[in-house]
Amino acid sequence: MLNEAISFKFKSSNESLRTAMKKVVIDPVTRIEGHAKISIYLDDAGQVTDARFHVTEFRGFEKFCEGRPLWEMPGITARICGICPVSHLLASAKAGDRILSVTVPPAAAKLRRLMNLGQIIQSHALSFFHLSAPDFLLGMDSDPQSRNLFGLIAAEPELARGGIRLRQFGQEVIEILGGRKIHPSWAVPGGVRAPLSEEGRDRIQKRIPEVRTTILKALERFKQLLQDYEKEAQTFGNFPTLFMGLVTDEGWWEYYDGCIRFVDSGGNIIADRLDPTRYQEFIGEAVEPWSYLKFPYYRPLGYLTQSDRSRLDSGIYRVGPLARLNVCTHIGTPLADKELKEFRDLGGATVLSSFFYHYARLIEILASIERIEMLLNDPELFSDRLRANADINQLEGVGVSEAPRGTLFHHYRVDENGLIQKVNLIIATGQNNLAMNRTVAQIARHFIQGSDIPEGMLNRVEAGIRAFDPCLSCSTHAAGQMPLHIQLIGVDGNIINEVWRVQQ
Repeated sequence: MLNEAISFKFKSSNESLRTAMKKVVIDPVTRIEGHAKISIYLDDAGQVTDARFHVTEFRGFEKFCEGRPLWEMPGITARICGICPVSHLLASAKAGDRILSVTVPPAAAKLRRLMNLGQIIQSHALSFFHLSAPDFLLGMDSDPQSRNLFGLIAAEPELARGGIRLRQFGQEVIEILGGRKIHPSWAVPGGVRAPLSEEGRDRIQKRIPEVRTTILKALERFKQLLQDYEKEAQTFGNFPTLFMGLVTDEGWWEYYDGCIRFVDSGGNIIADRLDPTRYQEFIGEAVEPWSYLKFPYYRPLGYLTQSDRSRLDSGIYRVGPLARLNVCTHIGTPLADKELKEFRDLGGATVLSSFFYHYARLIEILASIERIEMLLNDPELFSDRLRANADINQLEGVGVSEAPRGTLFHHYRVDENGLIQKVNLIIATGQNNLAMNRTVAQIARHFIQGSDIPEGMLNRVEAGIRAFDPCLSCSTHAAGQMPLHIQLIGVDGNIINEVWRVQQ
């Protein structure tokens, strides 16, 4: 059975309480993929009482895929996201593998892994260098008109250029394998359409020394900046939660296959060797009336309402680069394992602050570059045995892989002819939803005092969300101006302070 989301509604007493509060609305949140807003509630003393991260758009992919043939699903669902189409392509193809009841040829599995590594590099590079580096290198309190990629290029041309070329490298890996950088129709149920060419391998190998140098320099630069952002590290999502991710049978870092592991905030393994295709046994999904984004939670601990989420026994968990580094024992490549050891010195067995998602992304870029270099030496990548041919053998299938932002689940039900009857998608950003809401509240309580709305405060609230690198629309979005309009509303409904911002 496919998961059914649980709906929770707020009691009228809570609603009446909110009408007696002042509210700050950040709409939209900038420098993220997609559109959202943040509401921050203050009492009469100007103290933050609550905060919410609202996802304000609805796409409906789960519904309009119904009736489509299984064979079309990888190509359709790749269109869910223009930033990480490969993630959906691979998870969809793996769901198709299950419905066909096939094991894909070894060459196909290795080629899928290679493309996923390219995806991790290009997406992480976009997040760090394009969306978040302006905060670190130009300052959280700097002029918002120049606190963007163009301002970064002017101030740090070498680093900005390196980030652009690093992302280009990841996209080039995808293009060489799939024929295009975005939405490649390459992975299919049962395998892949084409092997790696020797020319393509040579092109990738030629770029590796450059991109390895770029990421090592970026890591050193970021570590030097940490002393300037101690306050942010303490307040950007720094609280106990569970962490979830795929690991190998030996517990090492995994990005394509493997089993599910949960660890707690002390680094203790609380669930291990879980079959990801049986996700409904350990992941539940809830909905709230104020967001289109679902709220997944760890089912054994249950879903806690808004007022209870400060409890340490809640089902809140985090996924993505920070979680993957927290759940694994080793990465399995020399340079990345060296960085992982240094990373863990920040918090022992488990690093809790979401501020360090940025650090974890850089380490995963390095690990991906090292893994690509290792994979390119495998002659099986040039094999023409790339696809297992079969017909519909099961009526349900679950495909699971690690997307850049975290573990991604595609669950399909089909009829005897392979036509889709129902789809359930659990997106990585949704799994971080509870933690993102709590992060916003933590930052707001620390930085907001009274009715004043300083620019640096607004940017820190947004930066707390950017740390998770949310992909909300899961699709391409318009370039150009991104306005920000914030209103502080008094208990009588009148606007007592208002700020406009326009970013170019």
